[in-house]
Amino acid sequence: MKCISVYTNNFELFSDIYEQVLESPPQENEDIVIDGITVSGSGDVPDQYIDRMRTKPEVVVMREKERNIMILQHGNVFEICLPTDEEEAV
Repeated sequence: MKCISVYTNNFELFSDIYEQVLESPPQENEDIVIDGITVSGSGDVPDQYIDRMRTKPEVVVMREKERNIMILQHGNVFEICLPTDEEEAV
């Protein structure tokens, strides 16, 4: 899965820019700023990473079923995990 990190702990601010991040996500290792919030292309993460993060009590896991997007929130960061083209085809 492709991962995008959004550096805020404010869910309301995250929600405000969520669609904008999905419309024009940063490239891998690229940082962009949207409404004063840093958004970073974190590259690919293995499925095991998501499974490991789900077990941690300090991590909030959200899922957008229609687009198969996982959102992990921990500390001061939201991680948006998007399926790659190969994963969508399966």
